[in-house]
Amino acid sequence: MAVDLNLLYPKLVHLLLDPVFVVDESGNIVFVSEACEQLLGYSAEEMTGTPVLSYIHPSDLEPTLEAASQVMAGQSQTHFENRYLHKGGGVVHIQWSARWSEEDRLRIAVARDVTALRRADQIRNALYRISEAAHSAGTLRALCDGVKDVIGELFPGDDLYLAFYDSASETFSTPDWSSERNDGWISYPVKSGSALARVISDRRPLLAYRDQNNQGLGLIRPSQSELTGWMGIPLITRDAARGALVVESQSNTAHYRDSDCELLQFVATQVAIVVERKKADEALRFMAHHDSLTGLTNRALFYDRLETSLRSANRNNSRVALLYLDLNEFKRINDTQGHEAGDEVLRQVARRLVSGTRQTDTIGRMGGDEFTVLLTDLPDSPLVIETAITKIRDLLGAPIDVAGKTFRITASIGVALYPEDGETAQQLLTKADANMYLNKHDV
Repeated sequence: MAVDLNLLYPKLVHLLLDPVFVVDESGNIVFVSEACEQLLGYSAEEMTGTPVLSYIHPSDLEPTLEAASQVMAGQSQTHFENRYLHKGGGVVHIQWSARWSEEDRLRIAVARDVTALRRADQIRNALYRISEAAHSAGTLRALCDGVKDVIGELFPGDDLYLAFYDSASETFSTPDWSSERNDGWISYPVKSGSALARVISDRRPLLAYRDQNNQGLGLIRPSQSELTGWMGIPLITRDAARGALVVESQSNTAHYRDSDCELLQFVATQVAIVVERKKADEALRFMAHHDSLTGLTNRALFYDRLETSLRSANRNNSRVALLYLDLNEFKRINDTQGHEAGDEVLRQVARRLVSGTRQTDTIGRMGGDEFTVLLTDLPDSPLVIETAITKIRDLLGAPIDVAGKTFRITASIGVALYPEDGETAQQLLTKADANMYLNKHDV
C-alpha cells in the first residue's frame, strides 16, 4: 500500500516532543507544531501569525536577532540558546537547531527545552557562590549582601527580603538594602495572616500575592491561581524556622511557578546552613570581646579600641577623653539585696551609659562596678567634656527599679585627656583611674 508522505509529514511533526517553528523573513510565526503548548503554554493557534520576538526574554533580544541574521545568511545554528517567557509566568530555556530555506524564504527550527539543565547549573553555581560568600564575609550582614547578589542573578529585577525570625519577641529583622549605609537593619513585628507569617508557622514554601501596602509580607487569598507574584521559603535549621527567603516581583505580568519555588528552596537550604554558622561565629567573637553580663566591651577590646583611637588622634591632631567610673553605692546594694539585684543594677547602668553617649564612643566594663567611656574626635573645648560628664551623672542618678525596690546610684568619675595627660593607652588609663579615686575620696 502506497503511503502519501504529503499527508503523513504534518502528523509526524505534531508527534515530535520538541516543537517545530517556521518563521518568515519578517519574523512572524507561520507554523508551529502542537508541542509548543507544552513548552510555552500557548496553543499553536495562539502563536501562529504573531512575531516570534514577542515571546523572547527582553535580555536575550539582541543575541537572538544576531543569531537569526546568521541563519538567514545561510549559517545554520545547532546549539544556540536563549530564554522565552512562559504564558503562565516564568522563564523557559531553549536550545535551537535552525536553518534557512532559501527556496521558501523561511527559517525552520526545532526547539529543545533545556530549562532543567540550566536550573541545575544555576543551583550548582548559586550554592558554590553562597559557600564562597560564607567564607569571605566577616559579618552576618556581609553574608546577606552576598546572598542578595546570588538571588539577584537567579531572579533579576525582583525584590529580595532575607527575614530573620525572633520567636521570643515575635519580630523579623532584615537587612536595610534601601539605605546608603551598608550595615543597617530593619525590625518589624510579625503581621498575623500575612504570607510571611504563614511560611514561618507552617515551615513550608508558599506562593502568594504581592501586598501593595506592605512590601515583602505577601497576601494570602481564599483561592489562588497560578498568577502569584510573591514567593517565600522558610530558613530551617534544627527543625525550626529561623526566618524566610522572600522574592517579590514588581511586575504585573511576571509570576512565579512551582519550578521557581523548587529552585529557591535549594538555595534557601544552603542559606539557612551558612547563616546559622555565621551567627554562631559572631556569637563566639562577641563573647570573646564583650562582657557577658552587660554586653559592653571587655577590658581587652576596650584597650584595643583605645589604642586605635590614639593612633587616629595622633594622625589627625585631634583630642580623646577617657572617663573611668566607679559606682559608689553598688557594694551596699550587692551585699544587702543579693547578687541578682546587683547584676540587674549593672545591666541598667550599662544601658544608661550607652544611651547617653554617641555611637562613635566606646563603653567598657573593666570588672566589678567599674566602667570606662572613650570619647573620640573632641573639639578643643573643656565644655564638651563637662557636658558629657554631667549627662552621665544625670542618667545614672535617676531611680533604678529592681524587683519592686528603688535604688539610687552615683558615680565617681575620673578623666584623662589626650595628649595632655598621656600619649599611650596605659598612661591614660592610669591617669583616669587615679583621678577617679581622688574624686571618690572627695565624695
